[in-house]
Amino acid sequence: MGNSDLRRLDREIQATTKKLEAVRRGESWPLNGRERRAMARVLASGSYRAARGRSTGRAEEQIDSLGSAAEMRLSAELTALHGERQRLITEAARAKAQKKSSGWF
Repeated sequence: MGNSDLRRLDREIQATTKKLEAVRRGESWPLNGRERRAMARVLASGSYRAARGRSTGRAEEQIDSLGSAAEMRLSAELTALHGERQRLITEAARAKAQKKSSGWF
């Protein structure tokens, strides 16, 4: 394990944290392609229904569920990154302890 691996993971953790905060604010740039297409579809159908004077309740619910799904995806990704970082740190500590214990004095 090198410091470069930890720095790379730290950068990914920071980027994912920024994405998660943006999704919580309702921004759409952190969404992946599938989520963006679904969001565009829901917005189009909701605006069509609003233009016709009908209820947009279902479209609003779908927008909320898409946002929460994206939030859940990013939270899981962040948890996995933290777990990987911890694994690398533990692995390095084991290697260091092994190296120390096998020394001459």
